[in-house]
Amino acid sequence: MNEVMEMLRPAPAAFALILIAATAPVDAQDTAPTGNFGDWEVYKESEGGKAVCYMGSQPKKAKGKYKKRDETYILVTHRPAEKSLNVISIKAGYAYQSGSEVDVVIGETTFKMFTDAGHAFAYDTKTDGTIVKAMIRGTRMIIKGTSSFGTQTTDTYSLKGFTAAYKAINKACKVKAK
Repeated sequence: MNEVMEMLRPAPAAFALILIAATAPVDAQDTAPTGNFGDWEVYKESEGGKAVCYMGSQPKKAKGKYKKRDETYILVTHRPAEKSLNVISIKAGYAYQSGSEVDVVIGETTFKMFTDAGHAFAYDTKTDGTIVKAMIRGTRMIIKGTSSFGTQTTDTYSLKGFTAAYKAINKACKVKAK
């Protein structure tokens, strides 16, 4: 099970790049921003000469009784050379409670994701794909998590521009993901 979860995780470089993108112009030599679509940003980079395309967004609303919280965001990542598409990852901005799950609510549907330190991931590729389909149909997404201190957080993301951004990462990485 841990091997499957490890394969689903995007590389730390992708997290760092979206964090930079959210706070300052991207300056990395290998990274080519391909555009903004509503509330979503799209990037393409090269890791070991292989294309990696991802899109990210930050919450429009963040609720919780916390003293300090780092930046939080969600990514959808394609690594076509590894046959890895639609990998969803969430950065909480804090360490999740050990063994906890995150609830991702889109419309009337709730998805569960596992946590690892300050990140959350879908349990399998099928769930990643199902969440992406729900995001295409939806207008907002709510993510609920619990910090290592027991603080409950609720982050609300806009899905405005999600479909256009998704089409852009598919085109950038030359994939036909659904």
